Amino acid sequence: MSNGPQVTIVDAGVGNLGNLARAVRHLGWGPTVTDAPPAIAAARILLLPGVGAFRPPRERLRGAMEEALRQALDDGAYLLGICVGFQLLFERSDEFGDTDGLGLLPGEVRRLPAGVSLPHIGWNGLHDLAEHPLLAGLPEGVAMYFVHSFAALDVPPEVVLARATHGAAFCAVAGSGRVLGTQFHPEKSGGAGLRLLRNFLHLAGGGAPLPATRRRGEAACS
Repeated sequence: MSNGPQVTIVDAGVGNLGNLARAVRHLGWGPTVTDAPPAIAAARILLLPGVGAFRPPRERLRGAMEEALRQALDDGAYLLGICVGFQLLFERSDEFGDTDGLGLLPGEVRRLPAGVSLPHIGWNGLHDLAEHPLLAGLPEGVAMYFVHSFAALDVPPEVVLARATHGAAFCAVAGSGRVLGTQFHPEKSGGAGLRLLRNFLHLAGGGAPLPATRRRGEAACS
């Protein structure tokens, strides 16, 4: 039985849809995988996964699917982008030429620096975690599973919820209002990844308010 509203997984043509659906089901929620604009527009909890290059899912989303996604957000939905789905939330990517993103988060996606192995595959620790319900219960240095060669850079500090480092520090978790995302794959990141997914579902299902983002250790404003 579902613990809350239906979870809609957006099928942009590239993504670990089965793995993500199983993770959501494991947490007790009911996932639906769809590319149907009416279903996306009506959704209240959205997951946007993706693997591979930026441009194919971006082109797949153009038109009715993108309009539906924006309509859902306008109507109060929560959105979590994952891996390339996370990158799509930003303003643009220079992978295989300049391509516009959805522009839901400020920042650009660029190749990780030369001199490190690419793609960046495997476990890596998060640092500079913010005080945010998406990261509740996750300690500084918690390891998540990454597979990528490009990363979100020039992201405003107030949008960055956690960083990771591979050659250079990059935005590993970001959020602004009801739009959130992770560069890593939470569905492949063991118990810590499931905790993050559970946090998102709890947040999106009305279980926690959205706070002002701050770094851990900073005092809250009174």
